[in-house]
Amino acid sequence: MAETPVHLHQMIDLIVILEEIYRDRPDVYVGGNMLFYYIEGDPRRSLAPDVFVALGVPRRERRIYKLWEEGKGPDLIIEITSRSTRDEDLLDKKLLYEQTFMVQEYLLYDPIEEYLVPPFQGYRLVEGTYEPIEMQEGRYTSHMLGLEFRSEEGALRVYDPGSGERLLVPAEAYEAHRRAEARATQAEAEIIRLRAQLEQIIGRSSTS
Repeated sequence: MAETPVHLHQMIDLIVILEEIYRDRPDVYVGGNMLFYYIEGDPRRSLAPDVFVALGVPRRERRIYKLWEEGKGPDLIIEITSRSTRDEDLLDKKLLYEQTFMVQEYLLYDPIEEYLVPPFQGYRLVEGTYEPIEMQEGRYTSHMLGLEFRSEEGALRVYDPGSGERLLVPAEAYEAHRRAEARATQAEAEIIRLRAQLEQIIGRSSTS
């Protein structure tokens, strides 16, 4: 479970954005807060990444993720970390992601800046070993996804590096749609008003 509502909202926003990006890709699975079992026959050997993307894995409904059935682990995992989960995120999970799941990119984000300085950090798998990622002013372009992640305004945002546009979270997308509809309604009303004025002018001209 998420540590706080801040952690929960950040996790959900990232999952929804990534799902939308890959909604037309049947060979990409996006998920989060799902139990991963990594030793067949031993249900105690499990963990639950906050956010993940698995390339080359069929997109279908799953209750759990079994490493031996899927054939591979995720290519990118994001943990929305906190002071209470730091030992697990920086030790236990990190070791499993590196050596058992062989996750190519492991990112950690501390949304309320409890302990991680800077709050956005990560590791990339290089010849079987995790090496720290050198962030550029809180920014990182994923080698696996081609997306840019930025730590800004107290949240981890996702950008399209080609266009430079930020991908909107659900609430932002709804607000943008609402404003666009309001502008369209206003423009339509203005057209109706101008058309009525033009008809009045034409009417006066025809009677003079």
